[in-house]
Amino acid sequence: MLITEFERDNRILKDQLADLLAKTWPKDYKQTAKAEVEKLLAPERIAVAALVDDELVGFIGAIPQYGQTGWEMRPLVVGSDFRRQKIGARLVSFLESEIASRGGITIYLGTDDENDETTLSQVNLYHDLFDTIAQIKNLKNHPYSFYEKMGYQITGVIPDANGWFKPDIIMSKRIGDFEEITED
Repeated sequence: MLITEFERDNRILKDQLADLLAKTWPKDYKQTAKAEVEKLLAPERIAVAALVDDELVGFIGAIPQYGQTGWEMRPLVVGSDFRRQKIGARLVSFLESEIASRGGITIYLGTDDENDETTLSQVNLYHDLFDTIAQIKNLKNHPYSFYEKMGYQITGVIPDANGWFKPDIIMSKRIGDFEEITED
């Protein structure tokens, strides 16, 4: 398997990415996958491919925010036949290195809970938000656990982002070298 910069002019890879998005998130991308691919491959963005024998099996992208210091990871996708093979972890690590090399110091992402996969869904998060976040449990293999293993932490929640009681879980990670700021 090869993790590499996405070949932005490769029509075959672009079509494979559109298919991967549409298969993974049909509700969001079935009709708009090709247009979304063009957005994901915009010149200012980072686009990384996971390839097996010239077949696209995974993709990760990032959007620069706050100048170049903050980056939004969007999306991370691995084909269903290739999951649980550490491809996602390798894509995230590659992306983090690329962002750090560009002066990035933090990466954030949103991971939706539309299908009642955590204890943050089906509750009114406007009551006791921080206690509820602190006691989060993974009920149905929600991706937030993967990101925690990669060093990301929950830094916020957008209640009802995906409909009533269907939050978006915001996760972040500091990357690069950090020197402690001390007061004199």
